[in-house]
Amino acid sequence: MDETAWRDPTLRNPASATWRRRGSVTRRQVFLALPGVLGAGALARHALAQDAWPARPISIVVPGPPGGTGDVIARAMIPILTQSLGRPLVVDNRPGANGEVGTRFVARSAPDGYTLLLGSIGHFAINFALRPNLSYDPVREFDPVTLAATTPNVLVVNPRTVPATDLPGFVAWLRSRGDRVSYATSGIGSSDHLTAELFKSLTDTKMQHVPYPGGPPALTDLIGGNIEMAFFNLGNVTPHVREGRLRAILITSPERSNLLPDVPTGVELGLRDLVVTSWQAFAVPTGTPAQIVARLNTELGAALRDPTVVRRMGDLGFRIAASSPEEMRSFQVAEIQRWRRLIESQGIRPD
Repeated sequence: MDETAWRDPTLRNPASATWRRRGSVTRRQVFLALPGVLGAGALARHALAQDAWPARPISIVVPGPPGGTGDVIARAMIPILTQSLGRPLVVDNRPGANGEVGTRFVARSAPDGYTLLLGSIGHFAINFALRPNLSYDPVREFDPVTLAATTPNVLVVNPRTVPATDLPGFVAWLRSRGDRVSYATSGIGSSDHLTAELFKSLTDTKMQHVPYPGGPPALTDLIGGNIEMAFFNLGNVTPHVREGRLRAILITSPERSNLLPDVPTGVELGLRDLVVTSWQAFAVPTGTPAQIVARLNTELGAALRDPTVVRRMGDLGFRIAASSPEEMRSFQVAEIQRWRRLIESQGIRPD
């Protein structure tokens, strides 16, 4: 990534001093590692310690509950990683505060390669763009390792309350209802929330946001007819669309999905900017030795590309997106900037 992106003031959180604290520690670590500051024996021991990695179990922190997307991805990969790294890996679920609890825990962990974060678009990008008082900095306090997987969102409606069957009919129906249509999301600042706000801006329509404490209760109310519409991850709605409980209007991927091949993309329907993916990625605390990051990138990439993991993720509507650390960082920065622009233009607030 271009070094100037690191210095872009729009990517800093001025209300938080945590990134400055992490940055000063990192500079001190670099200073202490300079020849002449540490003796040759200490440098040799430091190198041997890194060469011996991993020497004990590794934790993958998921800032969400068991059964969530990150949890499923991590558990699918663990058997492969345990064999390739020769050490046990464990999933450490740390939900709370829209993912802030678990993400902050990793940011404060030792940069030794034994604590990994498997976070989402919310943890790595949207929270930072939306919440000025966020207690961690996802750019300054983490070294990227690899993207993991991506999935599009699907615009779904309740067929008992919404008569429209295609996008032109749906937009016309929305406009006829004024601001009396409600859309459900898994929470303020979630991917489904910002996708709906992007849809509103692109179609010049109005809807009322009804945030829920997670996806399952929002989906339940949509199916029950208490809410008219929502944008949800592909895998979460596929069985309900197939069985007729929900009707899919469009999908936000660049191309159609083989899980719902009859559902057109927003691009096909003239909404060129309605390309949105919810994504997961791996990172480690800033200052983790480069050779450990490189080894993790290799091993995680191999596990993600394993046929069993590809098949499992494909069944859930995800595509594998293994990348280099540099590609992940560039993608992350672009996502922060994209969603910050939307948040500011739409006046979206975290509460």
